Amino acid sequence: MSEAKLSRKISLLQATAINMIDMVGIGPFVVMSFVVQKMNGGYFLYAWIAGAILSFIDGMVWSQLGATFPLAGGSYNFLKEGFGEKWGRPMSFLFVWQTMIQAPLVIASAAIGFAQYFNYIAALNEVESKVVSGAVVVLIVFLLYRNIETIGKISVLLWVGVFVIMGWIIGGALINGNLLEPVTHINDGLQLDHGFAAALGFASVKTVYSYLGYYNVCHLGGEIINPEKNIPRSMFISIAVICFLYLMMNISVASVLPLNDMAQSNFVVSEYINVIGGSTAAMIATGIILWVAFASVFSATLGYSRIPYAAAKDGAFFSIFAKLHPTKNFPYVSLLVLGAVAFVFSLLFRLSDVITAILAMRILIQFVGQAIGLLLLHKRKGKDFFRWRMPLYPLPVILAITLWLFIFKSTEVKMMLIAGIIILAGIVAYLIKSFYKKEFPFKGEHNLTKEIKNGG
Repeated sequence: MSEAKLSRKISLLQATAINMIDMVGIGPFVVMSFVVQKMNGGYFLYAWIAGAILSFIDGMVWSQLGATFPLAGGSYNFLKEGFGEKWGRPMSFLFVWQTMIQAPLVIASAAIGFAQYFNYIAALNEVESKVVSGAVVVLIVFLLYRNIETIGKISVLLWVGVFVIMGWIIGGALINGNLLEPVTHINDGLQLDHGFAAALGFASVKTVYSYLGYYNVCHLGGEIINPEKNIPRSMFISIAVICFLYLMMNISVASVLPLNDMAQSNFVVSEYINVIGGSTAAMIATGIILWVAFASVFSATLGYSRIPYAAAKDGAFFSIFAKLHPTKNFPYVSLLVLGAVAFVFSLLFRLSDVITAILAMRILIQFVGQAIGLLLLHKRKGKDFFRWRMPLYPLPVILAITLWLFIFKSTEVKMMLIAGIIILAGIVAYLIKSFYKKEFPFKGEHNLTKEIKNGG
């Protein structure tokens, strides 16, 4: 019997669908009010533009690394290769370490958001909301417990919901609103000062969260058909389409609802549909939004389940995570563990805290770390080593690092401290592991001790 292994079965269409349903989860529907509130003016649209610019620039970093190293695990491989033989191991270990916390947080955030938005259909008390969010995680794990070819088809089906709700929102504004009105007044009251920069930073924390997922295809690199072309294409297509849809969605809602109403609403899109189409239409639209939120949990869980698997297969994480299902060929242990932790998180945390914590934890190691790793890799290997050429290199890499650090500074101090504590705990864990396994930085010391004992 041959050894189970990942199969390249995901097409460009399916890869783009997986990216987009991860990006358009519950995020844009629940953070819209926060962004309007923080920016306090028609220029709230700039926060959505800022999120798109950062995603596009960072997408170049992911494209170059993803096309060159099309393997399961994405950032795990990028950090290991970027920082080289000596420092690559600790950096990739830190990424997997934080992934075991932040990946379940991402999954939980979508499930919590699902339960929160479900309140528009039926008012839930706190316990009932937790039951709904936990049930979403369980159902997702059940649907993902199958081969990747079937999952690719499910992803395309779920993807349809994204276009249905976005088309409804934009079409409703074309009929009932004035799409030029919000754009005409985008600069009303705008002052380019420290206050605007601070507000843009705080608001962008939420909009960037709504764009996260454009790189999900990189975590599935070992299962993508023609990865050198399809990984970059799927990311840039996803970012361009989602940027257009987000801007049009916000412009559409702002063309019908006053900004004050948008800032105070917990169900702003449903209330917008209620105004243009009535209560029944609003209920149907809310159902589609929940469909999209569910699809996002599906996509995120799929991508993250490949990271512990890749690390374990490489000998850098617990070996049990390297197991593939004997007949369906997917990392079932990794899926079940992440699903179990996400289930617990979905019962414990609030959505606003989870969103900020996700970004704070990921920025330093994953986004900034792999961008620095790419610079180091370029220096060692040269530009001809890469399967995809980045325009204007190294400017996009430097810009990505600068923008990510700006976003990190804009997260709450509490979350920045939590991110630092998790990184420090990961460093301690790595040092303990490497000490007992006689790996860097203890390899030299152990070898010397062994030679002395042997009389060398």
